[in-house]
Amino acid sequence: MIETGRLLLRPPTAADRAMLHAMWADPVVMADLGPVKSPEDSDATIARHAAYGVRRGFGFHVVELREGREPIGFCGLKPGAEGTPIEGEIEIGWSLARPWWEKGYAFEAASACLDWAWVNTPALRVAAITAARNLRSQILMERLGMVRQPDDDFFHHLFAPDDPLGQSVVFAIHRPGDTA
Repeated sequence: MIETGRLLLRPPTAADRAMLHAMWADPVVMADLGPVKSPEDSDATIARHAAYGVRRGFGFHVVELREGREPIGFCGLKPGAEGTPIEGEIEIGWSLARPWWEKGYAFEAASACLDWAWVNTPALRVAAITAARNLRSQILMERLGMVRQPDDDFFHHLFAPDDPLGQSVVFAIHRPGDTA
């Protein structure tokens, strides 16, 4: 579990499924991430991230408000996706349900995940991928201290050739004190 001033990041439980299903079925939340997810797709995502934790010692967690213990999103670290420029690295990501946007929660959760990565992994950098059109995530990446890696921009193989979400950008942040 990771704790911040306002949040707890913890492994998902069965009680979180309804919130995660609703978040990933929201077309506004998913507009720059990919197609909305069915409950089965959501369950597969939860299971995949739980497996990362077992195999790698890290994964995505439910983001929960400390006050009231309400789940509001999903954030964490995972292995960089196969077939992308960050394959084999550590990738950070996040998604929050709409009522929790623009309150600083994504920044707080992602910052805590980066801090955790520097203490608990040997990674020299942590990367993030998003759609080129997802400016909200890119602004957050910059606020986290991440820098765009234009030489790594690519078309994501999970999208159809004519899907604008396939045009992807890469951001990265280096371990504090690393001069790379």
